[in-house]
Amino acid sequence: MASRGQTRGRGDLEQQVYAALAAGGGPMTTADVRDALGSELAYTTVMTVLARMQTKGLATRIRAGRSYAYSAVVDAAEVTAHQIHRLLDARGDRAAVLTRFARGLSPEESQLLLDLLGPDAEPEQT
Repeated sequence: MASRGQTRGRGDLEQQVYAALAAGGGPMTTADVRDALGSELAYTTVMTVLARMQTKGLATRIRAGRSYAYSAVVDAAEVTAHQIHRLLDARGDRAAVLTRFARGLSPEESQLLLDLLGPDAEPEQT
């Protein structure tokens, strides 16, 4: 962990926060994460990192009183799916992006999508 006067690399703090969340074994408040890191980080710094991780799909959050409690998302497929949704949301023409994405799929991947989106497919509960 970087101490005062040392510079963190890009993403180092996020990795440390993610590791603390993953090791926590359950939802953690900002104060819990800050305590787990055992550092002199400002509460608002940890809160900002947690909020950004939630936006990126790396963490989920639930209401805990006036604040939130965060959990690490440990399923890589779920993180990737969230990132794809975020990229689609950032673009104006979702159909164009999806069309180009679909053109790059292998026949097996295309069939998997057809199976997932077919008439018997159940919408996933989120």
